[in-house]
Amino acid sequence: MAARLKVFVTSDGLTDYVVAASSRVKALAAWGAQQDLFKTGGARETDDPTLVKAASAQPGEVLRRPADSKAALAVLAKPRPAKPKAPSQAALRKVAALEDRLATLADRRNAAMSELDAARSALDAREAKMRSRFEADAARLRDALREARSGLD
Repeated sequence: MAARLKVFVTSDGLTDYVVAASSRVKALAAWGAQQDLFKTGGARETDDPTLVKAASAQPGEVLRRPADSKAALAVLAKPRPAKPKAPSQAALRKVAALEDRLATLADRRNAAMSELDAARSALDAREAKMRSRFEADAARLRDALREARSGLD
């Protein structure tokens, strides 16, 4: 069952706007209102037969006419959506320059990481060599100490 349509009117002082909708919320949405015009007294339900007949013939469409006149109602043209603005050539050049800088920084980082990896490998090799030398020296000293103890007993 279709909802019963009511006719609502609002005005901006120069133009009256009329819509047939099933609720106040839907009327506000049709008008594109950001606040509750009914609460502030800026909109109202009407039972004017001329307005009811015209609005009911086109439910959901916003009709307009000069404020406080008996002129014929006309369909309010819907605003065209704004075309997305294309980026300027300067912005495109700036993006390209920043991308180049990022690529250069990435190359420099990769080179630095390679140098760090090489230095770490060299340090690891040096540590392993020193560790084996110290372990050999420690083993030799332990053996000498054992021999000295066994000679004292």
